[in-house]
Amino acid sequence: MDQDERAHPMSTPADPRPLIGEPLPMDLLNTRWTDDDSAHDLLELPGGLRIWLSSAGLAGVAPESPGTLGALVATRAALSALTQPGATDDAREALNDTLRHGHVRRLLGPDGPQTTIETDSPDWIAAWRAAEHYLRLLEDRPERIRKCANPVCTLRFYDVSKAGARRWCSMATCGNRAKYRSHTARQGRA
Repeated sequence: MDQDERAHPMSTPADPRPLIGEPLPMDLLNTRWTDDDSAHDLLELPGGLRIWLSSAGLAGVAPESPGTLGALVATRAALSALTQPGATDDAREALNDTLRHGHVRRLLGPDGPQTTIETDSPDWIAAWRAAEHYLRLLEDRPERIRKCANPVCTLRFYDVSKAGARRWCSMATCGNRAKYRSHTARQGRA
């Protein structure tokens, strides 16, 4: 443990993932990624749950607990299956299992309408929010839920570009690699 960790034992390390800031369900899917070295799973790393909850804006909302981790891993598996071609009834049922753990309550409060999310257990709040947000993406623009066009990249994103033409998780990494491979292939044929 270095001096900074001793001074701030609950501080959250930097998020090591190559793509962050996507809508919550995509961000949960992107807790698994590959790079030149190997495959990674943020939720399997020590402190990975804390990193993800912080990055997703859920630190202090969802507990950092084995129950939260289990709910997120199950929901991530359901989302992963649903974002593959030919999603099965089992995949839909797995996401519905997550959704059954919570609901939205609407009330009229002293300052106007209020919306609260209620779950069976605090352990389900992060997973439920990711599942519910996925439904909203499907209602809005399902065709914009995409996998990176790099065949070896596992990252997913929600295309918010005006033309809806985004192909890469990141132009700086996967897009440039694809351009380099294309250029090298053309040079080899010349």
